[in-house]
Amino acid sequence: MSNSTEKNSTQEHLSKAVVYSFKNDYSEGAHPSILEAMMETNLHQQEGYGEDAYSLEAIKIMREKLQSDQADIHFVAGGTQANLIVISSILKPYESVIAADTGHINVHETGAIEATGHKINVVHSKDGKLAPKDVESVLEFHTDEHMVKPRLVYISNSTEIGTIYKKKELEELSLFCKSNNLLLFLDGARLGSALTAEENDLSLPELAKLVDVFYIGGTKNGALLGEAIIITNDEAKKDFRFHLKQKGALLAKGRLLGIQFLTLFKKNLFFHSARHANEMAERLSEGIQSLGYKFLVQSTSNQIFPILPNDIIDQLSNKYGFYVWCKIDDKTSAIRLVTSWATKEETVNSFIKDLEALSEMIE
Repeated sequence: MSNSTEKNSTQEHLSKAVVYSFKNDYSEGAHPSILEAMMETNLHQQEGYGEDAYSLEAIKIMREKLQSDQADIHFVAGGTQANLIVISSILKPYESVIAADTGHINVHETGAIEATGHKINVVHSKDGKLAPKDVESVLEFHTDEHMVKPRLVYISNSTEIGTIYKKKELEELSLFCKSNNLLLFLDGARLGSALTAEENDLSLPELAKLVDVFYIGGTKNGALLGEAIIITNDEAKKDFRFHLKQKGALLAKGRLLGIQFLTLFKKNLFFHSARHANEMAERLSEGIQSLGYKFLVQSTSNQIFPILPNDIIDQLSNKYGFYVWCKIDDKTSAIRLVTSWATKEETVNSFIKDLEALSEMIE
């Protein structure tokens, strides 16, 4: 077969194939176990607004996993909602939140935090993480009442670019925040992926002791929807349900969230699902790396960012959904590939095989 014939055959295969999306980890509906639990409990009458038996049982089990009987746990529908309610409930009108420039609250929440009247003090970060020196630079600049007063530090685990916090990093940041009267809030939309990542050395109970508030993401780890806000700081606990109600987050049918988190944590489905997503991402990484390609950052979570020629990216996009994350140079860009609890091994193998075929064409 000639090179031109082979090229046409490959292009035809890619253009006719069914598209599979690596754009995110919430393209599927929900894990079958969650749907089954919802069906089984559908006609059982319950109290509303998160005071149903399923939510209370989920909270009990999650406290056991956290090894914290005093943690307050609240279920909300989504991550942006969790972020804006937590941040606006903690901060006084003149106080601000510190975040990495890649942070979700800074880039992908349509000014939700600013809309609550609070400024985001942005710090540039190459790896998506914050260290004490980053926070210190903000504190040193804000010196008096003519400026906002930094009060809260916002981080994500895993970050927007797939990196994770190691135990030592979080311990150092936590100690710095406590020493400087700052609160530490962790966005855990992909916390399952972070805690089951190959290089992770941080446990859920350890994390709960190191931060003041965090949330456990269900939406991106097998739930139909939902995040669990965990508050360990007593000051931040006060009147939190009032904030939930005012912001439209206190659902009458709170059972729908409670049932899902009960299912996720009763038999560790939360961790099993996240581990599968990571394993699929690792297979993708190994396959892509074996073809000689490099990555924007090194990630062992379920988000990876390979750097590929633009011509190959255009061809792959005929079959697979993904985001072009950033331009590297005139000929290459970094793309984001995200795996989920439902990603199949054969799909990963198919992507690697197609990438290999396209790579051979341009050699």
